[in-house]
Amino acid sequence: MPHQCAHWCGNPPVKQKLLCICSLIRRCGGTFPQGKAGERKVDIMKLMVVGGGGREHAIIRCLKKNPEVTEIFALPGNGGIAADAACVPIGATDIDGIVKFAVENKIDYAVVAPDDPLVLGCVDALEKVGVPCFGPRANAAIIEGSKVFSKNLMKKYHIPTAGYAVFDDMEAALRYLDTAPIPTVIKADGLALGKGVIIAQTRDEAKAAVRDMMENHVFGKSGDHVVIEEFLTGPEVSVLAFTDGKVVRPMVSSMDHKRAGDGDTGLNTGGMGTVAPNPYYTPAIAERCMEEIFLPTVAAMNSEERTFQGCLYFGLMLTPDGPKVIEYNCRFGDPETQVVLPLLESDLLTVMQATTNGTLADTEVRFSDKYACCVITASAGYPVSYKKGYEITMTPEAAAHTYVAGAKLENGKLLTSGGRVTGTTAVAGSLADAIREAYRLASGVQFENAYRRSDIGQRALQAGNH
Repeated sequence: MPHQCAHWCGNPPVKQKLLCICSLIRRCGGTFPQGKAGERKVDIMKLMVVGGGGREHAIIRCLKKNPEVTEIFALPGNGGIAADAACVPIGATDIDGIVKFAVENKIDYAVVAPDDPLVLGCVDALEKVGVPCFGPRANAAIIEGSKVFSKNLMKKYHIPTAGYAVFDDMEAALRYLDTAPIPTVIKADGLALGKGVIIAQTRDEAKAAVRDMMENHVFGKSGDHVVIEEFLTGPEVSVLAFTDGKVVRPMVSSMDHKRAGDGDTGLNTGGMGTVAPNPYYTPAIAERCMEEIFLPTVAAMNSEERTFQGCLYFGLMLTPDGPKVIEYNCRFGDPETQVVLPLLESDLLTVMQATTNGTLADTEVRFSDKYACCVITASAGYPVSYKKGYEITMTPEAAAHTYVAGAKLENGKLLTSGGRVTGTTAVAGSLADAIREAYRLASGVQFENAYRRSDIGQRALQAGNH
């Protein structure tokens, strides 16, 4: 593993000059596919994780538990990830730079975590040079990269989802909204940093959203096509699933908290906290989702010759008519990953390799029956405007349970550099205990304009009576 110390480390273990900083504590841390190119088994492994947020930090911490892992590189990583991996200043969308680094440093296995590099074909490019990867190829990552594609896929293969219409002409979209039921949902077709979905409560709001996307190009080319979608009601559930394109192994369900303020008020964010499992996701609903949504989705992608291997995220709404798909993601969710992976009892690397090699049916995927809660500490003012550059301090206990999302290292100090700064996770025998412990630990994370919601998990407690 990367050397851990209390200062900048010299003599980096790669050809380029790498910077790392020591952690505050020593953490323990339609045909079936035939497996991806370049698979090989080795006794020691050098891993590369593409990305630089809290999700990637959680993945890296989990991968470190495998004793065969000797080194982990994060591209680009962040100031907090540097405690657990060697961070390399190569951006997540610099596909040529990522491939060059992997070849020069003889990377044995790569995990491509964010949506952008997956949609851009990072896995395809790495496989061409013989580096096996966790994550879908570009032709499968389109399930997130194009909402038009995913909605049409669900319609073609009868996978339950909201009713919708697709437009590439703004005036036609505006005319449609004259009579469309309100509220309604407006979605930009392409990736938009999680901001391309607008829930419009009035016709004026809906038409303004369409104009912003199609005329003002607030999301660039992602708004050239829009989806206008039926507004669904019911509890939301996030389910991440491992798949090798043949079988599906769902992870523990989770509940996200998107709104910035207590009581689910304020603007939508990337997520202010999560709990797992989600009490609304009963065994009966899970069985129904497997039969009506999960397996049909994987089969549909195979039929379209877009076999999906990696982590497939199902954003679900439990409507009065049954579970329906709100969205697909082609990767681990953030911050769902920060509560799901701490409950994983099987070895993450082994499971990931099984998705790559097409052997998931023969691989154990086991989760704890405990509960987890993650509390996000953000910069005050997020998600609109906020000040950055404040020094972050953590107690050793808090650091052991905290994943860093938005921070950089400067002169040996960890400074805020984003809206969501950290996520602190606790695992316990009850949901109530996990929530209490997560907040207690999160109080050990301090910086000048720190903000966190005070009610993460309360909806789940009320629903589950834990």
